[in-house]
Amino acid sequence: MSKKLCSGAYICQGASLVVPEGTADSQIQKEIEIDLVNRSFRDIEGIDRFTFSLLDGSAEINGIGLPDGELPAGWKAVPLRQVMNIITGENMAEGGGPIGRLFRFCHISHWRRESRFCGSCGAVNGDAENGETARLCTKCGRLEFPRITPAVIIIITNDRDETLLARNIKNVSTGMYSLIAGFNEAGESLEDTVVREIKEEVNIEVDEIKYIKSQPWPFPNSLMLGFSAKHRNGDIRPDGIEIEDAKWFSRDKLPLIPGYGSVSRYLIDLWRYGKL
Repeated sequence: MSKKLCSGAYICQGASLVVPEGTADSQIQKEIEIDLVNRSFRDIEGIDRFTFSLLDGSAEINGIGLPDGELPAGWKAVPLRQVMNIITGENMAEGGGPIGRLFRFCHISHWRRESRFCGSCGAVNGDAENGETARLCTKCGRLEFPRITPAVIIIITNDRDETLLARNIKNVSTGMYSLIAGFNEAGESLEDTVVREIKEEVNIEVDEIKYIKSQPWPFPNSLMLGFSAKHRNGDIRPDGIEIEDAKWFSRDKLPLIPGYGSVSRYLIDLWRYGKL
């Protein structure tokens, strides 16, 4: 399948999508006309201009990565997490559709920003010439590909048909409760990560661990792997380091939970509507 270069571009700054002020929610996932982009950002230093391929091979998209700093008049930055709540679609939790395209763009843009120099010899990196999404060291020839960091996220249930939801230290001000999650360590299976993270953060033991769904999560470069597990032993005791509070909740008495589009909400809703 031949690739067609789209006439528009996506723009990001950190973990935010940059769009013209006044952009309607229904248009926020669309590429911005390239001439408008060139006129608005031509005087800003440190811009990273690149193209990236859609994973189905059907097209290439122009990407613009902006350095930190004030945006030109008439433009605004919208956090990607907020964009998730705006865009709707069947494939959001899987990272498909418009949100998958934006996730891919933001992940690649952040990686390019963090991989300007070779990790082996320190020389300046260029871009691979064979169309791969890769950096090529201009001195030693080392190839570097986008980093993907696996993390587990787990919905835990008990024999009373309740689920364990926890409030992260960072979410004390919002009051939001979500699922236990954590990064996979070197030499560790995903199932072992599930057991370890739950024990470390809330002091309980689980079994009947089952994989359910994954989701790309470019904050900045994660792949979230969703699991379910059953409480086997132990009483909840938050670690006080990452988790400030954790409780068992029934379906009819849920606290504030994550918004639609995240795999955490997907897993909670599976249990909530009896599909787990």
